[in-house]
Amino acid sequence: MDGSARLHAPVPSCSPTSPLATPGHPQPCSAEGGGEATRPQQRAPRELQRRWGPRRDWGPWFEDCSQAPRDSVPPLGALDLTLQDARLEAPQAPLLTDRDSASGSRGRGEALRDAQQDAFRAFHQDLNFVRKFLQPLLIGELAPEEPSQDGPLNAQLVEDFRALHQAAEDMKLFDASPTFFAFLLGHILAMEVLAWLLIYLLGPGWVPSALAAFILAISQAQSWCLQHDLGHASIFKKSWWNHVAQKFVMGQLKGFSAHWWNFRHFQHHAKPNIFHKDPDVTVAPVFLLGESSVEYGKKKRRYLPYNQQHLYFFLIGPPLLTLVNFEVENLAYMLVCMQWADLLWAASFYARFFLSYLPFYGVPGVLLFFVAVRVLESHWFVWITQMNHIPKEIGHEKHRDWVSSQLAATCNVEPSLFTNWFSGHLNFQIEHQCQHTLPTPSLFPRMPRHNYSRVAPLVKSLCAKHGLSYEVKPFLTALVDIVRSLKKSGDIWLDAYLHQ
Repeated sequence: MDGSARLHAPVPSCSPTSPLATPGHPQPCSAEGGGEATRPQQRAPRELQRRWGPRRDWGPWFEDCSQAPRDSVPPLGALDLTLQDARLEAPQAPLLTDRDSASGSRGRGEALRDAQQDAFRAFHQDLNFVRKFLQPLLIGELAPEEPSQDGPLNAQLVEDFRALHQAAEDMKLFDASPTFFAFLLGHILAMEVLAWLLIYLLGPGWVPSALAAFILAISQAQSWCLQHDLGHASIFKKSWWNHVAQKFVMGQLKGFSAHWWNFRHFQHHAKPNIFHKDPDVTVAPVFLLGESSVEYGKKKRRYLPYNQQHLYFFLIGPPLLTLVNFEVENLAYMLVCMQWADLLWAASFYARFFLSYLPFYGVPGVLLFFVAVRVLESHWFVWITQMNHIPKEIGHEKHRDWVSSQLAATCNVEPSLFTNWFSGHLNFQIEHQCQHTLPTPSLFPRMPRHNYSRVAPLVKSLCAKHGLSYEVKPFLTALVDIVRSLKKSGDIWLDAYLHQ
């Protein structure tokens, strides 16, 4: 937000053109709106600071920890709310007001409004439900003459992607295959049983234990993929069914909180590869990625030998992410946000795991066995989820249109039967990211991953038309590029540290 920007008091309702307004039920606008004040401000930034702490990015945390039913209200990553210097900032895309409609002013303001609606719709499937929770988040509105942070919008690109979305609907690519997802769940449960039978029949020796840990790690990896599908509401037609199933998979099969995962993951999709907005790349000061390398070098910060980060990555990256970082962060989230239901689900996983293997190993042995499974699983998670993102552009907010920002932050990996299964179809990361940029008024806009290969040629042709990068790598090359990217960032840090 520009330093001269002024906060106005909230207007009482959205214009008829807002996606949240309905006839006879005027609704409060988001902080994106423009226009003059018509009533006193209801909640001052100072009060927000008193209640939720000063100078803190409380937007996503507050909404996820509010008393609202959390299953239906995603975090506010898409709205980009940040408390800075006692004011709230939001993307400055003014909603089209009644005055604009009457005068026929439907230029840049409408384009900005439509672009923000694309992002908003991607994260809010039921707009009628979301209306109930906007008013407490409203602080004020920017004067319409204030400069916008948004970059130039490619109206043709947005229009073409909407046409692509319609084509995908016509091809029924948003219809999930019950057989496909039943097989996924079935083979996860089968691996859980097989691992236990190995120990039961062969005993807790080193070889059976190693095989069982390996099988359980694969089962845990595939559970990550299945809960990811459920978190994106891409399996069942009703969101509630997806949320309940995600709680089971994430809680009972993995020992984590579904709300915690959605809190992190929705921020990632809202602002991929953007520092302090995408938690997946906000990893300094342990690792330096992208633009943070130059910043740390110029400021002479040397908490670790970053020019060697591509080496110590193998020691603390893949082995410890799930075992240490995720376990601690997940538990803290459930306790701080009082997610007691998720805590019970997670407890049921640990009870089942330890009761199943405690008779064979005893307490020290079962703890070691659990650590082995988590370490193996963590290797899969780091390499598979980061091969699409870390080698790409990472930095601060560029204020691009949403489609371009998604494509700049990801790449694909060449498909094969093994790669598709092993990565949970995350090798089609461009299609996965792009499905969130495609606006739709329907209740169920998520595409099941088994249809990514069918929509990929359409996405590739549109990227070629608009000069957007559609990068596809071999599987091993994508893995090696993670290390190359870390080494490159470390070298950039060292050069800036010594010479700038």
